[in-house]
Amino acid sequence: MKLLALESTAKAASCAVLKDGEVLASSWQATGLTHSRTLLPMVEDMLKNSELSLADMDALAVAAGPGSFTGLRIGMAAVKGLAWASDKPCVPVSTLEAMAWPLAHLEGVIVCAMDARRQQIYNAVFRAGDGTLTRLREDRAVSLEDAAADLAALGEPLTIVGDGAALCGDFFREQNISCRLAPVHLRLQSAVGVGLAACRLWPDGAVAPQALAPVYLRLSQAERERLEREKAT
Repeated sequence: MKLLALESTAKAASCAVLKDGEVLASSWQATGLTHSRTLLPMVEDMLKNSELSLADMDALAVAAGPGSFTGLRIGMAAVKGLAWASDKPCVPVSTLEAMAWPLAHLEGVIVCAMDARRQQIYNAVFRAGDGTLTRLREDRAVSLEDAAADLAALGEPLTIVGDGAALCGDFFREQNISCRLAPVHLRLQSAVGVGLAACRLWPDGAVAPQALAPVYLRLSQAERERLEREKAT
């Protein structure tokens, strides 16, 4: 099974092609340029340089959230457009689970953390071992304090991955929680992780392009501000 995967939920944008769970090609950048400008050209260049095309793919995978509201919409729109044009099914993947799969070769507890601002993180927890993952916590938006209290109860050393890893590592160490950060080259979100997760979900997790929907976990800042104004009136 050959799969094209896209990731655009945070600062970095990336794409990858996997065949039967092995990476054939990938492209990743965190230059600060907008994903609407970079993502599709990255896909085009990667496929061209690999002498591949959308017609060669069995499915398209995308990080479905949580993450940046704008980044999620850009990734979803890109995959929907590519899938419709090529008549391919789609595989939506949890951003947090995708972050954990490149670390599945480790042994122990993997803490996935994205900086959600306001002293919160988007978080999920897995146990890695023998090249696979077992989910310990569902995807959630949680405060650093609540996450620390919950994870301390596990009583095990933690490996933290994601753009919130440094933030969590500093806070957890203050709470005397044993933890380490994932290696730099595996720490941030990537389409390789999306592809690895999608390979485990295929074919049961495949959906039609029109069924793709982002998973936000919490209201956007604009929606929160609107509700606060309504409460004040």
